[in-house]
Amino acid sequence: MRDGAKSALTLLVLCLLMVAAGAWGWQALTQPLPDNEPPPLCSDTTVAAGTDVFRDQVAVSVFNGSSRSGLAGATLELLEERGFVGADTGNAPRPVKGVQIWATDPENPAVRLVQRQFRKARVVPGTEVDGEALGRGVVVVLGESFTSLRDREVESVTAEVEATFCSPPGS
Repeated sequence: MRDGAKSALTLLVLCLLMVAAGAWGWQALTQPLPDNEPPPLCSDTTVAAGTDVFRDQVAVSVFNGSSRSGLAGATLELLEERGFVGADTGNAPRPVKGVQIWATDPENPAVRLVQRQFRKARVVPGTEVDGEALGRGVVVVLGESFTSLRDREVESVTAEVEATFCSPPGS
């Protein structure tokens, strides 16, 4: 094969490779971005009346409704040390007094178990802000007057009626 033919063939192959690489790059560029949702920390679990619910079966989110920096994260760490599964932390959408547990069912055993970890925690109706859930699992909002968890750790509660709550897989 002559030198001119080799050069032409080499140039043709390189052009084809460049077109293929450009097509692959365009396809990669126009793909939708991967979903940024966090993996499911927990799924709805239903327990029958009379079933004991333990701390490692309950996911908890803690939000700061006070002016103290780091309060939600530090409190979530304490709850995790007690055996709860930590979910979300952040700032509450509004300031609160004391400790509030946002829940749709105040008699839910997961809500009662989390409530018993605090002094004078009050269950308030609702779990959403502007139509979106504030956090996963049982949602706790801490206010200015919150100082610490109860000294006495409650390990479990018994479901009084059939109930559903957010429980980590395998618990």
